Amino acid sequence: MSEIIFEIKEDEIEGGYVATALGYGIHTQSDNLQELRKNVREAVDCYFDDHVVSPQVIRLHFVKDEVFAR
Repeated sequence: MSEIIFEIKEDEIEGGYVATALGYGIHTQSDNLQELRKNVREAVDCYFDDHVVSPQVIRLHFVKDEVFAR
């Protein structure tokens, strides 16, 4: 595997960010983006404990929902 993609959303209620890997049961969260990047790396390392099958690229896909009334 060469790449894993995380969907990143802002936690509107508590603040911070939530990251979820697409197609894998990997989830993490943090208060800021710098910490989120570190947590995502650690979560991937824990999930793929064998570096031979571990993805070489981690992609963060930021999703922003916008809701407004008419």
